[in-house]
Amino acid sequence: MKNLNGKVALVTGASRGIGAEIAIQLAPAGAKVIVNYSGSKQKADDVVNQIQSSGGEAIAVQADVSKTEDVKALFDKSIKHFGKIDVLVNNAGIMINKLLKDTTDEDFDKQFNVNVKGTFNTMREAAARLANKGSIINISSTTTRLMLPTYGAYVGTKGAIEQMTRVFAKEIGARGINVNAVLPGPTNTELFAHGKSDQFIERLASMNAFNRIAEPIDIAQVVCFLASDDAKWISGQTIGANGAMA
Repeated sequence: MKNLNGKVALVTGASRGIGAEIAIQLAPAGAKVIVNYSGSKQKADDVVNQIQSSGGEAIAVQADVSKTEDVKALFDKSIKHFGKIDVLVNNAGIMINKLLKDTTDEDFDKQFNVNVKGTFNTMREAAARLANKGSIINISSTTTRLMLPTYGAYVGTKGAIEQMTRVFAKEIGARGINVNAVLPGPTNTELFAHGKSDQFIERLASMNAFNRIAEPIDIAQVVCFLASDDAKWISGQTIGANGAMA
C-alpha cells in the first residue's frame, strides 16, 4: 500500500542499520526520502541507489545533527529539493557500552551530543519547518526499560529523547503533527553487534517471545506505520518494538 504518497521523509543517520532500512521501506510506501548521513557518504549513496533502482525518489544530504548550523542546512537543502518535509525520523545515534565508573567525559559528551542534542536540533527546526499534519518518529531503545550494566550513559540519552517526545507532542500538536518514539529491542545491526559475544546476543534473544533478535525491517515497518495518516491519533507515545522483551 502506498499510504505515504505525496509525503517527503527525512531520516537521520540513514546510511546504515535501522536508519537505512527505514529509508528503504519508506520509498515503496510512496514517500520521497532524504537519506541523511554524517560521515559515510558511500553507504548513503548506496541507500539512495537502492531506492532509485526500485523506482523511488531519494537524495543523500550530509549533516552532523549535533551541530545547529548543519541541521539548518539539512532542512534548507531538503526543502529546496523536494519542496517540503512531512516526516522526520530521528534515527542518528551512537552507543558506547561502559560501566559508569569507566565512562569518560568524552564518552558521555559524545553520546549526549549526537543522541540528545541531535534530536533536539531537528525537532526545534521542525517546529517551524515541518509541514502541517506531518509526523515525527524518534528512535529510542528498549534498554530504557531494562537495567543492563554498561548501558548507563546510553539509556540516559534515550530517556531524554522519550521525555522530549512526550512534551513536544503537546507543543506541536496544534499543527496536526504527531510525535512518537519507537523503542527497538536488540536488532541485527553493526552498532548493536559491535563488541558483543555470541553468547550475550543469544541471551538477549532469549528474553523476548520469539527467541531471536530483530532484523532492521521489523523496526522499519513500525516506523512506516507511524509516518502514515493511519497513525494520526497516536501521539506522545513510547512504543516498544521488541518482541515482548519488555
